[in-house]
Amino acid sequence: MPEDLTREGVGDIGARAERVAFADLRPDSMLPVMGAGDLPLRRSDGAGRGLARDLKRLGKKTARLAPGLSAALDVERAYGHVFLFVPVAIGLGSAVWFLLPQQTSAWSCALALPAFAVTGLMARGGSARAVLLMLCLILTGMLLANFEAWRRAAVILDSPVTTTVTGVVERGEMVGPGMRYLVSITGTSEPSLRRPPLRVTLVARGRHVPFENGAAITGRARLSPPSGPALPGLNDFAFSAYFDGIGAVGHFYGAPKAATASEKRAGPTEQVERWLFALRRQIGDRIRSIAPGDAGAFAAAIITDERRAISNDTVEALRVSGLAHIVAISGLNMALAAGIFFVGLRTLLALSPAAAQALPVKKIAAAGALAMVTGYYLISGFGVSAQRAYIMMAVILMAVLLDRPSISLRNVALSALIIIVWTPSEILGPSFQMSFAATAALVAGYAAWARRGQERPHEPLPFRHPMVMSIVRIWNFVAGIILTSLIGSLATAMFSVEHFHRIATYGLAANLAAMPIISFLVMPAGLAAMLLMPFGLDAPFITIMAESLDWVIAIARHVASWGGDVVIGQQHPWFLPLGVIGFLLLTLLRSRLRLAGLPFLAAAIILFSSHTLPASDLLISEDGTLAAMKTGEGIAIKRTRPPAFIYDQWRRARRLPDAQAPVIQKDEASTPQPPARGEPLSASAIADARRGMREVGDGKFTCRERAWCTAMSPAGVIVVVVEDGRYTGAACDVADLVIAPRARFDTCRSGKPLLNVATLRKTGALEIDFAGSRVHADWQIATAMTGSSRPWSIHRQYDWRRDAYDPSLPDWLTRVTGSAIATTSDSAAKTPGSSLIDAASEIRAPDVASDFELSDSGG
Repeated sequence: MPEDLTREGVGDIGARAERVAFADLRPDSMLPVMGAGDLPLRRSDGAGRGLARDLKRLGKKTARLAPGLSAALDVERAYGHVFLFVPVAIGLGSAVWFLLPQQTSAWSCALALPAFAVTGLMARGGSARAVLLMLCLILTGMLLANFEAWRRAAVILDSPVTTTVTGVVERGEMVGPGMRYLVSITGTSEPSLRRPPLRVTLVARGRHVPFENGAAITGRARLSPPSGPALPGLNDFAFSAYFDGIGAVGHFYGAPKAATASEKRAGPTEQVERWLFALRRQIGDRIRSIAPGDAGAFAAAIITDERRAISNDTVEALRVSGLAHIVAISGLNMALAAGIFFVGLRTLLALSPAAAQALPVKKIAAAGALAMVTGYYLISGFGVSAQRAYIMMAVILMAVLLDRPSISLRNVALSALIIIVWTPSEILGPSFQMSFAATAALVAGYAAWARRGQERPHEPLPFRHPMVMSIVRIWNFVAGIILTSLIGSLATAMFSVEHFHRIATYGLAANLAAMPIISFLVMPAGLAAMLLMPFGLDAPFITIMAESLDWVIAIARHVASWGGDVVIGQQHPWFLPLGVIGFLLLTLLRSRLRLAGLPFLAAAIILFSSHTLPASDLLISEDGTLAAMKTGEGIAIKRTRPPAFIYDQWRRARRLPDAQAPVIQKDEASTPQPPARGEPLSASAIADARRGMREVGDGKFTCRERAWCTAMSPAGVIVVVVEDGRYTGAACDVADLVIAPRARFDTCRSGKPLLNVATLRKTGALEIDFAGSRVHADWQIATAMTGSSRPWSIHRQYDWRRDAYDPSLPDWLTRVTGSAIATTSDSAAKTPGSSLIDAASEIRAPDVASDFELSDSGG
């Protein structure tokens, strides 16, 4: 873009091109693209002559369309809007690479990239060159994604285990009454893991003195892999954990203890990082000690991004009211902090006429604001939202230092490009998508409003009375908040629907009430507190900040009481792609070509209003401990108190009603009591189990406590969920489908389908539609993970007993789902620990023992 092209104008060439584009891209000039069959042909003076005249007019309009499109493209090039699509293309390539079910070869992309680049540079046609260069950018995104997966390679734990963990605390933060530690593992024992993760997050709820960063600790802990999708198509938490370097999550049994220091000496970078996290925790503790309760925890979250100390009720109220974005250190917090510091420093310097005339006051203020936001970022814990906000603010402030327009789509695109190049995996996260969608929409809206003001200058007010001007300023401020909240809410709505399956309908009202408090009280007081904290003068400002946040919490709870949390459900797979295409065209283009985004948005709205994925007949969690069956209009669930983390996702994604609790069978005096775990069941206990499993409740699960649960679908399919593995054989004799996580075999001898923990780990969560049949060959089964072999999912195929990777599934499940299974002749088992690995396979020998013998052998 030439240097003389500014935000206000692009010279005579751009202006002429824009006038031509506006003249030739009127709605009537776009009619030829509809086709002749869509045009109303007039026949007032004879059918033949009317048809000829209309065809002639159609030819003229078609001839005029090409120059109009060319002129519109000239406008986009003149204003530099072509650059805005560079991060879009690179991000598209990264997203495609991450979403592919199988690993793609980096060499194929690396070889294709120069070929497309050379061909594109040699192409004569502008369209062909643009397409080839776009393909080059997409391939670049795929290579960047591949490189990040290699750079961030992490070992993820394959299955839950209880072991003694020894490691070094990298950071810690308060979680309610306990602490949450990020631990770098140095060893495991009792048992010693063959494939241990390098870093884990562990919650310590016992009373203990919090350990400092760098301290060596040990303790008995329960480790589990990061959760996969709760249902097919939902969020895979193992994906984000992999790129965060976290291989397992869990909790200590009791308080951890100090251990012998690790022999490995921390490098300079690790020492600086530990010091920063220690400083962050000290700041958070200082704020919470001055202002206890949710208000103090809220204030600490805004400054240090430690959000886990806020109570669940307050977090839920903030989320339902649409104010949850305030808690995270995002663009709003960073922009307010930088803006307050920038304006304040510039105002102080301007008070001295000599300094204002001799010094570049604006640049000095920008440099000071840049230093301030850098410090803000360093104590924020390096969260994703804080990283993105810092990069964006740094680009804006650097633009001020370089005398460039600070608020422009080019700066937004540059910030997105930096983040995508460094961490391509963020392109799939809701935080990245919602943040840049809101920012791009606000900047595009501001630019459109500024152009409107230039084309239609405002007439001076007839009255210049101070009271009138005060009212005008207040109205402009309120209108600005309303417009900003409205644009931001509309821009992020489709991402909220896609990722969270819900919308906060009263978010606009909550933001109108809360944002003045945040802008004029909370952030100025917080900034002053941070500047004065080294001198011990921060207490009054922290108190002001906490009192103000008490008002915000009260607003959130009041708005949440209105019941504006609307559950939408999981959308059509094309809903988000169509919406994103329409949104990008509408916001990133300047000429009337941007109107081409409206059909895509309309298509997304049609899918939103007409398509919601219904619940299947049976939902099964990935560990088999939770199952829900559709019974007419209701939902029967296996557990009296289902885990909220899983069932809340089910409820939002499938718009489920309140679950019907199971019926617990009472033990009678004549009922034989099962022996202790590990001992085989007696014949009478097995016969009693068969009788109890056949007593299926009406529309509910019928359960024997800590043994089994059974239910029948409207189609007559009997499902038995076995908790005690010794009852698996009896369940195979009664049920049409057996879910037995503790079973050591994967197929019933009778041929009935069986799901054990090894199978469920490979398939992930399942949805089963019985299709009105008790024959499993007629069922339709959707799995969350079958067919996926990526670095963040390969741990599901690892068998620690054989120290090999095995993606094979039971024959019955393979036939129903149509999943392709590799055999031992296709690939050899790979060594564990490699993150970029193709799945190996092994064919299991068929189980020849009886179901009772197998079920009695373990539990």
